[in-house]
Amino acid sequence: PIVSSEPMQSLPTVKAVRTNASADDVHPLVVGGAGFLGINMVRFLLARGHQVVSLDMAPFDYPDVRDAVTAITGDIRDRATVDRAMEGVDVVVHTAAALPLYAERDIFTTDVVGTRTVLDSALQHGVDRAIHISSTAVYGIPDHHPLYEDDRLDGVGPYGRAKIRAERVCLDYRKKGLCVPIIRPKSFIGAERLGVFALFYDWAKDGKGFPMIGSGENRYQLLDVEDLCDAIYLAATLDRTIVNDTFNIGAKDFATMREDYQAVLDEAGFGKRIRGFPATPMILTLRVLEALHLSPLYKWVYETASKDSFVSIEKAERLLGYAPKYSNQDALVRNYRWYVANLAQFEHASGVSHRVPWKQGILSVAKNFF
Repeated sequence: PIVSSEPMQSLPTVKAVRTNASADDVHPLVVGGAGFLGINMVRFLLARGHQVVSLDMAPFDYPDVRDAVTAITGDIRDRATVDRAMEGVDVVVHTAAALPLYAERDIFTTDVVGTRTVLDSALQHGVDRAIHISSTAVYGIPDHHPLYEDDRLDGVGPYGRAKIRAERVCLDYRKKGLCVPIIRPKSFIGAERLGVFALFYDWAKDGKGFPMIGSGENRYQLLDVEDLCDAIYLAATLDRTIVNDTFNIGAKDFATMREDYQAVLDEAGFGKRIRGFPATPMILTLRVLEALHLSPLYKWVYETASKDSFVSIEKAERLLGYAPKYSNQDALVRNYRWYVANLAQFEHASGVSHRVPWKQGILSVAKNFF
């Protein structure tokens, strides 16, 4: 159900809030637990001995951990469902979001109204903290790098604007006394990640080269999902006076896009290369193809692909002790190996989430020329 954007009704009583969570007693709820980040976070928490609750509108269909998780199927826009998932929870990890290929109304009602629903329920249930997974899309297309947490926010498209509004909701709930760490991750990849990256991996495994918008000499920071899970866990277990803040999270080591993506083509072993093309005509062409619904690439992807895009992670390093293990190239190659090993599971699937490949549209024709 789609709920209105009016303020949520409070429950009649508020439970006492504990001062801090600790690594030993965290009882987490992963909101969006069946999604790409969600399932990686679920596995991460289970490996550390935690009892995990998952809430997602998609079925929790992971045989390896299904019996170890309390899985609730439902929409974060439905308050009763969220309240049911929140019972007995100490920490909320809010990963759920409607991604850029969703309808604008769904993006707003999920990413903004849904976030308000989750945080209000967390506050009323006396949850220790609710960690909100935002996005570096809130910075838009900036004119300088690296980007810092206090830089101007200027989201591109409905998704970027919704993420900014969701962060404002988080700030409102901080004022109400809820500890709400905000994590702004760079584009993250790893086991279960498909989406736009599946397009690149499909070309690589079929022995094709790959076109780059622009020269490929720009630096575009990525993030391994395992490093992101580490950062979230730090926000879940460190002193709440430290983590009640906003943090950029990304890889520490990254080169140019041409160098980083070439690592996947080298791994594929066909001797193919990344090929750069002039950015302006490619962007204009992709705008037309998007308008005609012939390409899965949206503005945030093709407008930023030829530009530098990296954030400072100094604040997270200093305050959280964040220490990423994987470089861009490590993350891309690890994700590609997972893609090839699991191809049979999703080869004929498609959709608009990160868990399935996106339809290539007319780009599948272009593939023949590489």
